[in-house]
Amino acid sequence: MGAGAIVGPGVRVGPETVIGPYAVIERDTVIGSRNRIFQFASIGAAPQDLKYRGEPATVEIGDDNQIREFTTIHRGTEGGHMTTRIGNGVMLMNYVHIAHDCVVGDHVVIANSTELGGHCVLEEYVVAAGMVGIHQFVRVGAHALVAAGAKVSQDVPPYATVAGDRARIIGLNSVGLERRGFSTQTIGALKRSFRTLFYSNSLREDAIRRVLDEGGALPEVRRLVEFINSSQRGVTGRSRA
Repeated sequence: MGAGAIVGPGVRVGPETVIGPYAVIERDTVIGSRNRIFQFASIGAAPQDLKYRGEPATVEIGDDNQIREFTTIHRGTEGGHMTTRIGNGVMLMNYVHIAHDCVVGDHVVIANSTELGGHCVLEEYVVAAGMVGIHQFVRVGAHALVAAGAKVSQDVPPYATVAGDRARIIGLNSVGLERRGFSTQTIGALKRSFRTLFYSNSLREDAIRRVLDEGGALPEVRRLVEFINSSQRGVTGRSRA
């Protein structure tokens, strides 16, 4: 622990975790192993939610994460999971805000000054560039890329690249998928699925049926379809540009 760091009651910290100077970790926070929490980070503070009445909510942080300067992570609420969760291998850059009841999956990277509203879910390997705003209750699917400055108000499907205000799909995150070892066959199948789902004039139900007929043997294609079918806020559409 660095000079001036504050650790509140009910906090548990795993081995080899480093807490920088003047970081504040408030009550009922669980932090795993080998994390690096930099100076002036704030973790476990009461949520910015007028409905919060001091219920014993928590923050849970996994292993091998980097939480950079001035990041804020607020604990959960009774209206959500009672817990805000950060997975493993996550990087949160300067001034990132993770609001109450959010779930951030493994190996997510969130760049400077990006803010998540309450109850957001970012699945594994999401990359959110700088100064992104994500509306409360939005889900961002696995391996998606959210471009700098985007304002996200609807769910972002897995494997997509989105940009703009309001964010729209501009294509498949092909570069990210290649870097993570997805096969040429899988990337090709996802490209065809994206064209059918987002760039054809078919009705959504017809497009989904065609995508499953053509590529449903691949788990990545099935995951894309399942995400769309389970969306509560509606799925981000294609760019008109």
